[in-house]
Amino acid sequence: MEVWLFRTFLLLGLLAIVQAFLVVVQTWEHHRFARTRLAILRKFPRKGKALVIVPCRGVEVGLAKNLHSLFHQDYGAYRIRFVVESDADPACGVIRRLRAAHPETEVELLVAGKADREGQKVHNLRFATENLPEEVEYLAFVDSDARLRRPWLRALLNRIDRPGVGATTGYRWFVPSRPTLPNHLLYSVNSHIAVLFGSHCPTIVWGGSWAIRRGRFEALGIRAAWAGTLSDDLVASRQLRRARLRVLFEPGCMVTSPADVTFQGLLAFVRRQYLMGRWYVPVGWTFALLMTTFVNLSSLVSAGVFVGALATGFMAPWIPAGICAALYLLSLFGGLLRQDVALSYFPLLHGRLREARRFEIWSGPLVALVNWTGLLASAVGSRIRWRGIAYTVAHGGRVTAVDRQDETVRQTPSDAETPNLPEQPNQPAVIPLLPARPRDGAEQRAIPQRRCA
Repeated sequence: MEVWLFRTFLLLGLLAIVQAFLVVVQTWEHHRFARTRLAILRKFPRKGKALVIVPCRGVEVGLAKNLHSLFHQDYGAYRIRFVVESDADPACGVIRRLRAAHPETEVELLVAGKADREGQKVHNLRFATENLPEEVEYLAFVDSDARLRRPWLRALLNRIDRPGVGATTGYRWFVPSRPTLPNHLLYSVNSHIAVLFGSHCPTIVWGGSWAIRRGRFEALGIRAAWAGTLSDDLVASRQLRRARLRVLFEPGCMVTSPADVTFQGLLAFVRRQYLMGRWYVPVGWTFALLMTTFVNLSSLVSAGVFVGALATGFMAPWIPAGICAALYLLSLFGGLLRQDVALSYFPLLHGRLREARRFEIWSGPLVALVNWTGLLASAVGSRIRWRGIAYTVAHGGRVTAVDRQDETVRQTPSDAETPNLPEQPNQPAVIPLLPARPRDGAEQRAIPQRRCA
């Protein structure tokens, strides 16, 4: 074997090991930071009036339980504003029943109408933030597939008033509804991404759990920046970055999301997440593509060289075998750290996550390949399907067409058919949902636009 080729192979192998080691260091730091913040979660003070905005579309896995957690926040002065595309949306029935069962909570249900040349979620959020109540000081945004712990809102707003801080954010941790291979792969890919959030590393907003001061939201023109786009969170992150404001990650705002996908749904999800990055954070997407390609090719080439060395003897087999072993052991250690983090976040889910945790620990190379496949798939194409709607997106992330011909509103098994997720400590049991009843004029009238009855 040529000396220069051998040296190049050895150098690239060592660089791959260094890169894998740095990922483990970041995972360790996330683990340390999360445990520290979770230990003082109950000490976070309550702040001023907050408006929690929740865009909904269709009935997801565990929707009633997810939305129910919004009504039991350990925070006095807050109101909830749900926004849907149509009053015929199946989510409206769930929202009405919850509102009727909690008359003490200020709740609005807005109808935004259909989006035209922008994402439906973005359209809903722009509608919901058009006229804000005067007394609201903070805006919090949460997705309908997120299940919250009781101090979620307090944790989200705890550090938001610090100098130089533009927004605070959490992230999601998927909980497989069934022990299938696609669900475990989704769980694992997401776990790898979740631990990249930390105390000091650059952080972006995740749209399913984030908050911003109302004055800052208006001063930065985030609502106007959303117009014509598909991504609410990455566009908000871009506005904050331009203003040189930091986004702080708050471990207390890590939420669970019940998940049940097929292989097709898994790959579509991963590709869609990276497509958003390609359109709205091109530098970050390019870096992720290069790093992921380098790591996966290093592993594959090392395995191939090992097989070739055994077959032909052109190289001592222990060299590529040592590189493969080092990469796998680092992957294994990182997996152990991530799953210890999962138990720190959600100790009551120890039994529910057992199989997914084991899979994630031992299947690092397979998970990396699935993640890489999604990244490569996101390198081409300008069309994306999201919640039954197809969007065509041009350069710069501008939506040029919205296709609803094959539109279907997602409907999944009801909560009665979905396993309960007791993931949040001190979360109240789900109470029976009462039939909807009039609120005797209690429904808020701050926004004159159309509402569901």
